[in-house]
Formats: sequence, structure tokens, C-alpha cells
Amino acid sequence: MQWMIYGANGYTGRLIAAEAVRRGWTPMLAGRNEAALREMGEALGLRWRQFGLEHESGVREGLRDIGLVLHCAGPFSATSAPMLEGCLATGTHYLDITGEIDVFAHCHAQHGRAQQAGVVVMPGAGFDVVPSDCLAAQLFRDCPQATSLVIGFEAGGGFSPGTAKTSVEGLGQGGRVRVGGQMQRVPLAWKTRTFERDGVRRMAMTIPWGDVYTAWVSTGIPDIEVYTTAPPKAIARLRRLRMLGPLLRTQWVQRWLKGRVESSVSGPDENLRARTESYFWGEVRGGGRAQVRRMVTPNGYDLTVSASLGIVDAFLTQDPPPGGYYTPSQLMGADYVLELPGVRIDGPVDDSAATAAE
Repeated sequence: MQWMIYGANGYTGRLIAAEAVRRGWTPMLAGRNEAALREMGEALGLRWRQFGLEHESGVREGLRDIGLVLHCAGPFSATSAPMLEGCLATGTHYLDITGEIDVFAHCHAQHGRAQQAGVVVMPGAGFDVVPSDCLAAQLFRDCPQATSLVIGFEAGGGFSPGTAKTSVEGLGQGGRVRVGGQMQRVPLAWKTRTFERDGVRRMAMTIPWGDVYTAWVSTGIPDIEVYTTAPPKAIARLRRLRMLGPLLRTQWVQRWLKGRVESSVSGPDENLRARTESYFWGEVRGGGRAQVRRMVTPNGYDLTVSASLGIVDAFLTQDPPPGGYYTPSQLMGADYVLELPGVRIDGPVDDSAATAAE
């Protein structure tokens, strides 16, 4: 199967392409920047193909003879839908590394079309949302009577430009949670609570992380909240931004903020990634039980490389599953994340009551 990395010249795309070559693979590099792709292709000894996503015919032509695309060009709010349409038209399996709730929802809505086309559609093949989705599925497997799920995480190392731009888009949209199986919009930093790591309590706030959508698909748990750790001052600043939501959604403010990102954010270098890791908490409640599981992973970008390429490897070495929409745990199994380098469960599963939300 010939496969493609689209957005190969971006921060994460470059990491994925370099590791693919180290494994002896020969993906097709693709994206919009012809000069950058040519330079990468010559350096890595790979073929490349330049095309944008503005025109359906151009996307279809760009995907000719491609069996699978790993889509890495964000923000995915703008790029996912046209790439997915091209994949459905050409019979190309679709993976991406998004963490955006609305992108998950759009991809899920194409489930029937993907089934008819025989195309596997699986967004969230990286740090968003492989570790957290697998963690949720593990907890639900152990506690199938669960009616509520809380995911918390602490990620070190900073943002890539693409992740930072996605965060800028989210400032004007507020938060998301799931209540009674239904998505609900809530203010920025709607709730706070603490999680304990190594005997130290970490303050955390709710964020609109992809698991608010995907964990419900994977488990059917009706009440879901996702938290990330943050200093109290940062949480207070976000809460002050609530009243500026309409302004933050305007195009000129978005352009200005994204311009600041482009000029100041480069992404963590190799040394910083090696020195930092991520930590996850998962908690389910239901049927009179409360269960907590904790997990340690490498830096989020390194985990994105290993997780996404592990999924690609399954397509290259096995017959693909029937077409349709999948979450990571549905496609690869709840324990898939534990197969990735540097991932481990931190201590035994805890059946004691977890810290209550504030």
C-alpha cells in the first residue's frame, strides 16, 4: 500500500516522516509548500507531491494511487473536511492527528458513507486522542456500569505552531462537556479540580478536549469531562476572557493571534521532548464504584509519532477492517497505547474515591 503524509513539512509531519524513513518506509510526502516538500524529499530520499485542498478535483488527483493518508496539516477545522471528501471519493483510508471536537463529530457523521466506500476513517491518531481514548476504554472494560468519566492530563514541553493555532481558535468557542450523552457548551475553564501525582496535588481546569466526543463513541458513558493541569493564575486569566468570546471569534482577532503564533512558536526541540513526559488520570464512577487509573507517556509529540505510525503499520501489514468511522480503541484495542514505547500504567488501579470536583 502506498501511503501519504499530508502536511509533511509541518512540525509534526517532519517528525513522522523522519521516523518513517528510520523504519525503512517510503511514504509519499505531500502538502501545499512545494519548495519545502522538494527539500524534504531530497533530504529523506522520498517522493513528494504538491497539492492544496481548495478544489475537489485537485485533492482527488493528489490522492491518486494512495491507499492511506495520514493527515497532519492543521488547523483541522479548515483542512479535515476537504481531505476526507477526497478520501471517500478515491477509496483512500483516512487518519489524522486532530484533537478538535467538531472534526471528530464531522468525521463520525460520515460513517455511513465511509462504510459504503470501504474507507476507514479514524481521526485522532496521535496524542489526541490515542492515550486518553485507550485509557477510557480500559476503565470501561473494568467498570462497565460506569455512568461518568473524567480524564485529566499534564503535558510538558510546550506547543507546536499547529497546536497553538488550534488553541487560539478555541478561545472564542468556550468549553465542552457531555451530560446525559449530549454535548454541551460551557464557559472557558468551567470547572476546576485537583489530581494527585507523586503526593502533590495539581490544579486542573476543564477543556474542550477530543475525548468529550470520542470517549462517548468508544464507551457509551453519558457524562464526560476532560481536564488539563494549569497554574491558578492561568485559570483566572482564561476565566476573565469569557466576556471577550464574541471578540475572540472575529476574523481579524483570529488572524492577529495566529500571526503572533507563527512569529513566536516553533515547537519543542529534540532535547526538550526527551526531557518531558505526559501524565494521565482516568476516573469512572457508576454502580456504587469509583475507579482510577494513571498512565505515563513520553512527550506528546513523540507519542504522536509512535502512535500514528503504529496504526499505519497495522494497515501495511494486515488486512484493513471494514470501512467506517473508528476511535483509536475501537480500531486498535483498548490496550494499544500500552504497546507504545515509554508508556506505562503508574501503579495499580485505584478503587478508592477520587478527588471531588470543586
